[in-house]
Formats: sequence, structure tokens, C-alpha cells
Amino acid sequence: MNHGAALAQGGLLWFVHADTRVPEEADALILDALSRAPWGRFDIHLSGRGPLLRVVETLMNLRSRVSGIATGDQGIFVRREAFEAVGGFPDIPLMEDVAIGRSLKRLARPRCLRAHLTTSSRRWETRGTLKTVWLMWRLRLAYALGADARDLARRYRV
Repeated sequence: MNHGAALAQGGLLWFVHADTRVPEEADALILDALSRAPWGRFDIHLSGRGPLLRVVETLMNLRSRVSGIATGDQGIFVRREAFEAVGGFPDIPLMEDVAIGRSLKRLARPRCLRAHLTTSSRRWETRGTLKTVWLMWRLRLAYALGADARDLARRYRV
């Protein structure tokens, strides 16, 4: 992501996962949001149909609004000067989105857009929704307590 940012020519950066669909009006929404804040993110919609996925996405969006921390699934967008001010993404294989969110939050709270990005729920459906929630919370807690991100990345891939 840092390499892509270094190659980008513009003053605005948007980091979106490859398995995410974006709304047609995303560019206008981002421009408007970045006229009011140095960074932000979208709400997330998980692609699957299960009712438990609706609960997960609602809680993810709420957690992000309350904490001011965004995840990569939410399509983090940022003004280049803010991105550079925090040193970009840390060079870690997992939780880099949480880490940059914490750094950006020191500059300002994110602009949280209610428009949805739709991201793949394949992991949730394949591995089980509750099992995946449990894994994600364990990884986030371990990271918050200082666990090495390389160890967390190995656990995430299992």
C-alpha cells in the first residue's frame, strides 16, 4: 500500500480491498468527505445473505464510529499530507489498517460515510461466522496487548 501511495500522483489516496465493490458515487462522496476531514472510511456491507452477517456488519460499523478506527474492508481514504504526516502504513503483515487508523485518529477523527462498500463474506461463510468473529477479536486483542504482527498474520491465515 505504501508502494502504491508512492507511485500515485494525486493528493488523495484510497485503499480498497480487491474483493470489495464500491458505489458508483464513491468518488464524489470521498471528495466531499475530504473537504471536511483529513481521512475517513465507508460503512461496510458483507456480501452474504445470512442474518448473522447483518449483525456482524452493523457491529463493525458501530465499533468504527465509536472508536474512530477503520479497517481495510471499509476503504480507508486519506489526504496525502495526512498519510505522509503519520508515516504511511507500518511495515507489518496484519493490523496495518488498525495501526494507521490509530495514527490518523491523532490528527482527527475519521469521516464515517454511511454509504456502503460491499466486501466478500467468503471467509465468514467458509470458516463460520461466529468462529471468524472470535478469531478477529482474539487477534485484535492480542495486537492491542503488544503481540507481534507476524505471529498474528500466521494465526489469521490458518
